[in-house]
Amino acid sequence: MTTPYFAPHMQAALDQARAAALRGEVPVGAVIVAPDGRVVAMAGNRTRELHDPTAHAEMLAIRAACAQAGSERLPGHAIFVTLEPCPMCAAAIAAARLARLIYGAADPKSGGVAQGPRIFAHPQSHHVPEVVDGIAANDAEALLRGFFAGLRRHE
Repeated sequence: MTTPYFAPHMQAALDQARAAALRGEVPVGAVIVAPDGRVVAMAGNRTRELHDPTAHAEMLAIRAACAQAGSERLPGHAIFVTLEPCPMCAAAIAAARLARLIYGAADPKSGGVAQGPRIFAHPQSHHVPEVVDGIAANDAEALLRGFFAGLRRHE
């Protein structure tokens, strides 16, 4: 389900995920939106391209948005991600003080929000964003399934 408010931003995140897949990266995309609705950063995974295990879509988008804002914090901003953030990305979302996390597909294997360590549920999490899940989940899941099925065919 994609509500009209979320649709354009989640579609932009899906576009970033598709671009990542074309680069041979796991297809995850992220978009950061300012309180006034402007898109301030977009990214797709680039771990392989940059030889950087921290170059997840969320991390790259947060870095770009913080650089643009001239601050390590993004109060009032929302991040749209195609896949449930991993623990590292969830911790970065909390550290950046993002107001809202909207994500598509759940990640039972590596998720850190509703799965696994549930980063925002820990007392050590100094900030807990509003979380909305399942937005365009079918599209995000199909993209991931297709990507990994293609890898298995080439093994």
